Amino acid sequence: MSTPVVAFFNNKGGVGKTSLVYHLSWMYADIGARVVVADLDPQANLTAAFLDDDQIEQLWLDDTRRPTVFGAIEPLLRGVGDILDEPYVETVEERIHLLPGDLALAQFEDELSHEWPLCMDRKERAFRVVSAFWRLIQKAAGLVAGDFALMDLGPNLGAINRAALIAADYLVVPLAADLFSLQGLKNLGPTVRTWRGEWTDRRSRNPVPGLDLPPGQIRPVGYVVMQHAVRLDRPVKAYDRWAARIPEVYSEQVLGQKPSSLASGDDGNRVGQVKHYRSLMPMAQEARKPMFHLSSADGAIGAHAKAVVEARVNFRQLADEVAKRCGLRMTSSVRRAL
Repeated sequence: MSTPVVAFFNNKGGVGKTSLVYHLSWMYADIGARVVVADLDPQANLTAAFLDDDQIEQLWLDDTRRPTVFGAIEPLLRGVGDILDEPYVETVEERIHLLPGDLALAQFEDELSHEWPLCMDRKERAFRVVSAFWRLIQKAAGLVAGDFALMDLGPNLGAINRAALIAADYLVVPLAADLFSLQGLKNLGPTVRTWRGEWTDRRSRNPVPGLDLPPGQIRPVGYVVMQHAVRLDRPVKAYDRWAARIPEVYSEQVLGQKPSSLASGDDGNRVGQVKHYRSLMPMAQEARKPMFHLSSADGAIGAHAKAVVEARVNFRQLADEVAKRCGLRMTSSVRRAL
């Protein structure tokens, strides 16, 4: 049985997607899950959130066996083999295991574009290239006994994200209540449905019986409204206006269904909402920890201490809802008290 993979993706950047994956990873670890986190964004911002500059430098300057996502797929890219049998996994914390991102991953874009149509001709290499991310995540999860994987992607509709999304069992869409996020949904939804259908056609042509391939179901489980991505100078009425349109656009564009008549607050497709924690975010970045781990030693006193508690409750509720919708199982001993 394969390890479930949850992708967090929106065609629109700047909505707090990477911060969401980062905080959910820590929350799942707090409640006892063993999480594999795959940074498949060539910008590697998630890796930069988990690791300091010295750690990243050591990863990127190791030319003998580059211990990153790119290093794990490089033999395949060079035509001298397949992905590594034992990819490097950075243990951030006892239950958080990172497949480190790499700026060099951008080099894989052209290869993925070239091999995608060749799957229709039953070319073995094409299937190995296109399925590389999924097989890499599965290998990593096997090495660390991961319960499930969370995947961070860049905000574009290129070949890297196509290969990453067919590696996903579930899709969560982070967005802000603004015009740009809604337009992103209009681009994302039809594209994901097209990719899903195209992969189904290709998967049935696999010429190698022993080559495991991703199911490619990319099942949308809902969206998360990231309040902290809203600009400070944007009027509240404008925010409310765009928020009210999210249920309709998501239902129609992402699910391909008749728009719901429910208000945004009652929309069953809304997984949750992340409140703005503007005062905590800089503090958390300085301390290199999630907002809900901040303590008085980090400067979280008074109103900040109260916000830390609120953030913990907020992300716990969100983590529970994502796990419920994706059917995630936690085989570790789960701690209920945080």
